[in-house]
Amino acid sequence: MPRRIVIVGHGMVGARFVEEVRRHDPAGERASLTVFGAESHPAYNRVLLSTVVAGGLTAASIGLHDPDWATRRRVTLRTGVAVTAIDRPARRVLLADGTSEPYDELVLATGSRAWVPPTDGLLAEDGALADGVATFRDLDDCARILELGRPGGRVAVLGGGLLGLEAARGLVGRGVRVTVLHPHPHLMERQLDPGASGVLAAALGKLGVDVRLNVMAKRWTPELGLECDDGTTLSVDAVVVSAGVRPETDLADDAGIAVDRGILVDDRMGTSDDRVHAIGDCARHPGTVSGLVQPGFEQAEVLAGLLTGADPAARYLGTPLVTRLKARDIDLAAVGDPLVEPGAEWADASVEVLRFEDPFRGRYAKIVLRHDRLVGAIMLGVPDAAASVIQLFDSGAPVPSDRLALLLGRALPGEATSAGGPVGSPALLPSGALICRCNTVSKGALLTAWRAGATDVAALSKVTRAGTGCGSCQSAVSGICDWLAAAEPAELGEGAA
Repeated sequence: MPRRIVIVGHGMVGARFVEEVRRHDPAGERASLTVFGAESHPAYNRVLLSTVVAGGLTAASIGLHDPDWATRRRVTLRTGVAVTAIDRPARRVLLADGTSEPYDELVLATGSRAWVPPTDGLLAEDGALADGVATFRDLDDCARILELGRPGGRVAVLGGGLLGLEAARGLVGRGVRVTVLHPHPHLMERQLDPGASGVLAAALGKLGVDVRLNVMAKRWTPELGLECDDGTTLSVDAVVVSAGVRPETDLADDAGIAVDRGILVDDRMGTSDDRVHAIGDCARHPGTVSGLVQPGFEQAEVLAGLLTGADPAARYLGTPLVTRLKARDIDLAAVGDPLVEPGAEWADASVEVLRFEDPFRGRYAKIVLRHDRLVGAIMLGVPDAAASVIQLFDSGAPVPSDRLALLLGRALPGEATSAGGPVGSPALLPSGALICRCNTVSKGALLTAWRAGATDVAALSKVTRAGTGCGSCQSAVSGICDWLAAAEPAELGEGAA
């Protein structure tokens, strides 16, 4: 009898887990799958929400699956149905409609929720968002933001982190006047140093985003505007809150499962209950941080291999971090640990820190090397350098001796670049070079798929999943596709791959 696996959460990571299980068990002989999603929408690409706000994509276009996906995959899918409790002794989940569902294995992929700071006026008495206030976390939030942020209007964005800046840039592109309030001395303080933040703030200013640092919102009143703690009042029509997220751990916590700033998991994605597992933003594993899609995908792959028996030795050991800002006209990547400075705890004599700063042209580059390996970088406005740096970070290869060339993007002349950068000469790119980090798709995997008949971008993406995560590698996939279409047979031999 198939093992009954219940998945709570139909976001990107929950959906990927289902796909991975069915990849190992297409006929459903080993696992029956039931998925509950609290949102009414089927799974969609949450990473592309900022592009929806900017007008580059429609809400319908970011869906992950076609309407009959669940039926074809032998999956019972119920959207708009919230799980309210876990009955661990009975191994059942209780649902908001009064029914319940038994499980043999329970997978929590509940993600995270937007955090609303305790600013007067942001919440109504019943705890709902007040008039003129929106968060930025899901598809319904996008619709609300677009309703509030009409062309010619004025919006304040609370939070100068990744999502806040993406929302601000998207709204400005729609003709909205935007002010970003950030309570810290510089933007994206978890990923950027002060120098990079200053260049980024200036670049955003040129695009029409007003950035105010070390300022917090004090009170929101729709009739008066947004009062700030520096004594000023912003005359704005709406407030978009992007002040951070919190893992959705209530189900686990209420059921007595160990929680500490996330559902605690081991390398097998197991919790303190051996029949309950957690993946994605709701999970806390020592080898990663929440908020990025790649760790969730890798966790889903590990857990699917374990629960189907296809890979009983699978373990999740963490994900090297690459963060990209998805905002039109701004190319920013933060890699590994870029905030190390000389004198830091582990910054011994083997650590090199190099910088290049060109604020007038919106460019900033910083690389952190240790024992001739790249361990951190900030790349703003230098896409060629960013792509080379990410390639070196992924491979762990020694960096070129010409550090300045690496900093300026000239260390690998004539070679293709990957991980979202331009592709100049794919024939010279190693077969193992990662093109799509989210889905761990190499150049060699794309070549294999092409030889098997996937001879356009859409087909390559469908077969390999390249470009279906954060979307930053789409230009690289397109460039490789163009090269494959024009390449001579000899170029596609094993030596060239």
